[in-house]
Amino acid sequence: MTTVTEAAPQTCSFEADVSKLLHLMVHSVYSDKEVFLRELISNAADACEKLRYEGVSDPRLLGDDAQPRITIMLDPEARRLAIEDNGIGMSQPEMAEALGTIARSGTRAFMERIAEAKDAEGAQLIGQFGVGFYSAFMVADQVEVASRRAGADEAALWSSDGLGTYTIGPIDPAQAPARGTRVVLHLKEEAAGYTEGFRIEQVVKAQSGHVPVPIFLREQPDAETRQIADGAALWTRPKADITAEEYKDCYRSLAGQFDAPALTLHYRAEGLHEYSVLAFVPETKPFDLFDPDRAGRMKLYFRRVFITDEAQILPRYLRFVRGLVDSADLPLNVSREMIQQSPVLTAIQKGVTNRVLSELEKLAANDPGAYDQIWANFGAVLKEGLYEDFARRESLLGLARFKTSASGDEQRSLKEYVGALKENQTAIYYATGADLDRLASSPQLEGFRARGIEVLLLTDQIDSFWVTAGLDFEGKPFKSVTQGAADLSLIPLPDGQSRTGDAPEDVTRFIEFVKTTLRDAVSDVRASDRLIESPVCLVAADQGIDRQLEKLLAGAGRQPHRSRPVLEINPQHELVTTLSRLGDTDRALREDAAHLLLDEATIADGEVPADPKAFSARLGRLLGRALRASTSDVGI
Repeated sequence: MTTVTEAAPQTCSFEADVSKLLHLMVHSVYSDKEVFLRELISNAADACEKLRYEGVSDPRLLGDDAQPRITIMLDPEARRLAIEDNGIGMSQPEMAEALGTIARSGTRAFMERIAEAKDAEGAQLIGQFGVGFYSAFMVADQVEVASRRAGADEAALWSSDGLGTYTIGPIDPAQAPARGTRVVLHLKEEAAGYTEGFRIEQVVKAQSGHVPVPIFLREQPDAETRQIADGAALWTRPKADITAEEYKDCYRSLAGQFDAPALTLHYRAEGLHEYSVLAFVPETKPFDLFDPDRAGRMKLYFRRVFITDEAQILPRYLRFVRGLVDSADLPLNVSREMIQQSPVLTAIQKGVTNRVLSELEKLAANDPGAYDQIWANFGAVLKEGLYEDFARRESLLGLARFKTSASGDEQRSLKEYVGALKENQTAIYYATGADLDRLASSPQLEGFRARGIEVLLLTDQIDSFWVTAGLDFEGKPFKSVTQGAADLSLIPLPDGQSRTGDAPEDVTRFIEFVKTTLRDAVSDVRASDRLIESPVCLVAADQGIDRQLEKLLAGAGRQPHRSRPVLEINPQHELVTTLSRLGDTDRALREDAAHLLLDEATIADGEVPADPKAFSARLGRLLGRALRASTSDVGI
């Protein structure tokens, strides 16, 4: 592509160990070879920005070609790829300094010059022309750089195979750009795919579509040149100038979705660190929302140049948020992949997370209907933060919405729940389970429902975990209705009837009999103040693990042995009082009844009896006895 002049080029050694650096870069620093294109485009855009800055004080440098551009030229037959810019360019000494020394870029020196100036506003220097440039050798076995500095007549050619030496010398100016730099990559055989126009266009749009310089593509040496990126970045424009349709198009491009954003967040943070944020909450639930390997979908940019979409900008419980962060403060002196360890990124993570939660709070206050839809889609994910993010639990509890035993199909906030507490109610009651209908009709809720006490109905798996984290809301702790004693004695029934006091002596004796009979199956049998209509129910022991959490752990193999539950008996239920009046002569019946009461409670709890065969036999004996008594009474 370029030819040297008659003056012999000089052969020089690199000032750093290029071979070791390339090995590190290929095998450790850069996991995706496509970054070479991003790096070279970054350098080209950098050069255009340098010219724009210096052109302010010396307009002659711009000449008749004031519009910056980057052109990618492909030659599939020759297996070559070239990237040309009309930026500031380099003289031969500058080229030797910038390309002959690893991690020296010209950009660093240029930034020092800007720092010395009084007004550096508007200088947008993207990459560092050093380590990033050498990523080209991941796909090329020979790289040539032809350059002419703005305002100069001379041009120079730098060439290397990246193995330890390079050649540099003057060339015929006709073989170099009129101004700027052309980087030619002689691609390796396995990298020939980078001469395919559609692939290059896809990579550019995904990784460099928002650099502040238009990008053009020529797919064949004799083909027309077409623009593939316009050099504009939506997030750099004032919000007032952006339409809802433009936001929607940007969301669809960033997220790869076809719906519309339910919430758009666009702002610029200033202060210790400066960065722009454009984020969207989707209108619909992604199909892989609960994929355990699913990471966040926030892209990270450095001055409009894509860095990575694998940086954990938001915590996992906000993984449904799509968008980007564009920062000018990230350290890029080694590689863009390693910035995830930067304290600057840590500060950005904190700021963006707090802002997303704040915007959700505003939406919940100003447009409850819109927020309720977001909660319906992503509430189960947001609740993961109650378990994982101690510092933000208060905000997340405020955002939480729940169906309750009294709300029907509506969602209730904890603020609404606490505002409706009954006199002497000291806790926020909840029940966990997999099925909402079964949960709403579970016998453990009867005493609470009879007293008008609202119970949160928690059906997401994460609910069984975050409620164990010792949380409270406005001083009210969370208490399970299926664990420990209900302690409802201080909250009377609306009709004035009392469910407290000692049970009749015969009922007490029957409860003791059941306790003795079931001693190997339950940890305790006691009279219940939470039952109104049902005869029995199962609950966890006061200091035991909640039954629903125990089921989940057992299903995951993390709880091999289930603990024995507590069987609560309703001392005022007709079945219980009738059984309690049976004499010792009906001991066999009473034993069958004790086991059947446990089985009934087990079935009501959504499980099968521990011994289905024994359950069937006892039920058969009981039915047979009832039929014999019935036929005897009618004289059959």
